Amino acid sequence: MLVTRQNVFRKFWYATVPVDSLADGPKPFVLLGEKIVIFLDSEGKAACLQDRCCHRTAKLSKGWVREGNLVCGYHGWEYDGTGKLVAIPQFPPEQPLPDCKVTSYRACERYGYVWVALEEPLQPVPEFEEEGMPGWRRIHQFYDKWNTSSLRLMENSFDNSHFAFVHKGTFGDITQPRPEKYEINETDWGFEAESIVTVVNPPNAARVTGTTDAYTKRHMRNRWFMPFSRRLDMEYPSGLRHIIMNCATPIDDSTIQVVQILFRNDDEASCSTQELIDWDAAIILEDRDILESTSPDAIVDMSRKIEMHMPSDRPGMIMRRRLLDLMKQHGEIEVPANA
Repeated sequence: MLVTRQNVFRKFWYATVPVDSLADGPKPFVLLGEKIVIFLDSEGKAACLQDRCCHRTAKLSKGWVREGNLVCGYHGWEYDGTGKLVAIPQFPPEQPLPDCKVTSYRACERYGYVWVALEEPLQPVPEFEEEGMPGWRRIHQFYDKWNTSSLRLMENSFDNSHFAFVHKGTFGDITQPRPEKYEINETDWGFEAESIVTVVNPPNAARVTGTTDAYTKRHMRNRWFMPFSRRLDMEYPSGLRHIIMNCATPIDDSTIQVVQILFRNDDEASCSTQELIDWDAAIILEDRDILESTSPDAIVDMSRKIEMHMPSDRPGMIMRRRLLDLMKQHGEIEVPANA
């Protein structure tokens, strides 16, 4: 799916850069093919502008922040958090400034990241009720650029049939390719998938799962937030819950930034942050290797392509249908008069 050609995807929030990374200056980013720059404004809040100076089109991300204003590194022109030009150092104080403004975008801070929407968002940032709740900790796991598409990652996130094969080196059991239960309930802006899967429990996973048994079960409640975010709540028989948030932020048609945040209902003494990062990192590498071998042009309108489908493909087919409906609703795809 060529996401840059469907403007409706500009109307959603995407995780971009960690808030902490802005302490040392502005950061460039590309979202849906749009070059943007993110920085901290005069109130210390995240702001986002087009990464292009009004003067000679230099990248503003090459500059720096001064008292909450973004200074262009070419000639020192300054812009505030709304993109308004507020200073030209070459002008005498009495000379009025030209009425210039750089395009600004919506930005907010959630879960330690700056989320950006290029146009008025249709939905809020996905909600994680565990954020800030007593007994829960949030762990920043990683953010990285992958050579695949957002839809490919979302499909993979709900495809339990790949566990036995792609993850045979971590938790997958190649003799058990099917989940014991898989139910899907559609919502207004996505769906929830509930499944139970028996997984291998190697020694290095004992503190992650809360048991030393050779096998354990995952009760998985997996929620899709249209278009490219998901929440995976894995509950083990030990009572431990391992809740992962992913945002497959589309950089362009074939590249995404994958953000992963973890919530746990335990403490550092029970299972260290590094143990949790290392365990999930090995799994992520397996996913990345196979996803980067796929074509990023994931077809949305399945009438254009013939494929052999398994029951585990149902979540991906629902995603494609819902995204196709969304694009039609917003005029991205022409609907025949007799449709």
